[in-house]
Amino acid sequence: MTKRNKSCESEVMLTMQRKELLKKSAIRHAEYYGMVEVQDALYADSANKKIFTDLISIIGSDANIKMAYRNLKSNKGSNTPGVDGKTFKDLAEMSEEALVRCVRDKILNYQPKAVRRVYIPKPNGKMRPLGIPTVIDRIVQQSVLQVMEPICEAKFYRHSYGFRPNRSTKNAVAVCYKLAQVDGFHYVVDVDIKGFFDNVDHGKLLKQIWTLGIRDKRLISLIGKMLKAPIEENGVRTVPDKGTPQGGVLSPLLANIVLNELDWWIASQWEEMPAKHPLKSDIYMNKNGTPNKGNLYKKLRQSRLKECHIVRYADDFKIFCKSYSDAVKLKHAVEQWLMDRLKLETSPDKSRITNLTKGYSDFLGIKFKLYKKGKKWSIKSHMTDKAINSQQAKLKNAMAQACKSHESEQSQHDDLIRYNQAVIGMHQYYNMATMINADVHRLFPSIDITMKTRLNSRADLSKERPPTLKGAMDEYFYQKYGESKQVRYINGMIVVPVAYCRTQNPMFFQVDTNRYTPQGRERIHRMLAKSKYGETLLKLSRDNDTKHSIEFCDNRLSRFVASKGKCELSKVSLAFEDVECIYLNPPSQGGTDEYANLRIVHKDIKRLIYSTDVKIIKSLIDLFDCRAPAKIAKLNKWRAKAGLEAVNLITINQTLK
Repeated sequence: MTKRNKSCESEVMLTMQRKELLKKSAIRHAEYYGMVEVQDALYADSANKKIFTDLISIIGSDANIKMAYRNLKSNKGSNTPGVDGKTFKDLAEMSEEALVRCVRDKILNYQPKAVRRVYIPKPNGKMRPLGIPTVIDRIVQQSVLQVMEPICEAKFYRHSYGFRPNRSTKNAVAVCYKLAQVDGFHYVVDVDIKGFFDNVDHGKLLKQIWTLGIRDKRLISLIGKMLKAPIEENGVRTVPDKGTPQGGVLSPLLANIVLNELDWWIASQWEEMPAKHPLKSDIYMNKNGTPNKGNLYKKLRQSRLKECHIVRYADDFKIFCKSYSDAVKLKHAVEQWLMDRLKLETSPDKSRITNLTKGYSDFLGIKFKLYKKGKKWSIKSHMTDKAINSQQAKLKNAMAQACKSHESEQSQHDDLIRYNQAVIGMHQYYNMATMINADVHRLFPSIDITMKTRLNSRADLSKERPPTLKGAMDEYFYQKYGESKQVRYINGMIVVPVAYCRTQNPMFFQVDTNRYTPQGRERIHRMLAKSKYGETLLKLSRDNDTKHSIEFCDNRLSRFVASKGKCELSKVSLAFEDVECIYLNPPSQGGTDEYANLRIVHKDIKRLIYSTDVKIIKSLIDLFDCRAPAKIAKLNKWRAKAGLEAVNLITINQTLK
């Protein structure tokens, strides 16, 4: 396999695993920099209704700023420049101390630079405006986010799922299915907010932040300045008087703060309404730690209250009701409340009430309804028509690209890998639809026609599995889809069948999944629980290395974790004072601070690698038990990179006789 093909496979595999890795990486980064205890304390204090008046000192701490840099540098948008034209690559050459000082000074005297306006296409063909801050402003926003998020998470309503840690669209859809099918809420109210992100009222938002207990006036001032950052488009700058720019690091959290008030207002109409004469038996705890309010609801149903529940994902939300009359009243009440309380207009043409026993309701790319199955109601759900059309266009383009004439077999394989990735991505998202198999069968004819008409006449299109598959990605695809009779091979390269997809019930969010509690982190990634080398890792993360760039310091941490706190040659566990990070290719020979060019070793192993004294070499090899051929081979490989002679044990022994 060529170097280019391996690179493509690595890129695709990383993309497919990105969401799962991000779920763990935020916690891992907090562990690197010793921020876990700080965030835990913020969450616990917020849950206990503490008022926070000095958060800026935590935001501007060394550990928090380093963690912010690490969380952002590997994001897909890290190479997107702001108005100053700089990306994270430009920061990589700065020393760790210089970067921390630069960001802290920016936080303490915050004056944001202009936001660069760009547009990206929306699924409906329109363009969505994004605001791209400068890289330093992004690090400032991330530093604020890392401190504000645990405080806000303790105050957010449990059935909002958008832009929140460890929550997903599938969690939201699972709750919708349950409310409709199990709990008997057959009427759904959809209220569309007109241009939500562009119309957030700045004054109201700052008051909502204050109400959540965040009363550090310096932080409130910083957020106010961030909201007023000029927007630059085609060389012209305008200062916004409302809205929070999509594309900003802090914007999703601010959006949730705005609509969190709506969540709790709807909840107060039924779910959080106390009984007139409360008893201990009204509420008891389920085994999973959630409150069971069955007895309380029996009392409330004797009143004139309107039984309702809200499920929200960002600015897209549904309110479930049990009667049409309740739905009508709630729709009007919510529209009026949004205007009066949040100064947000709604779109009458997009707002509606749906009887799920008669029609479909769209949510997050899925449309669902109820149908009679025996004496009970069951959920039937499909991909929305818009989603089907969007996926069809995307897959046809990807297949056409893979079928065209290529300069080499490897370049065609790269395009087929990208097509297969797109198919698997679609399957993994939309398999929460109960009728997903019927939906993907609608896509099959056009994709099949594209493959057969666009494919070069000299290409070999076969149903038979070749004796050997081309690379790890094809092996992965075959394991997943090999049992399907729809699998095809183009020149021996696998084509994932678009029409082969099975329904998977969407999973509910587990209430004990919380990155800001010890028990929650244990659930999220048990394998990343605090290990023996945790103390060394913590000291290493706090080590202010002024001799090297922040890129070196950051990759040194990654390398230390990858080696599990052990020397990469001798495999001995390392104490903090023994850790050395060396270059494979020295900077004097063009070596960089990239992860692949660094190695973690014991400080005495570093002496062994660079020594020319046979006595020192012999004593260190004996001391660290490095006589094994594999270890000697690795040692000589590293010495060769440094331009030193290979170690020969026989020659050394003869010399020292």
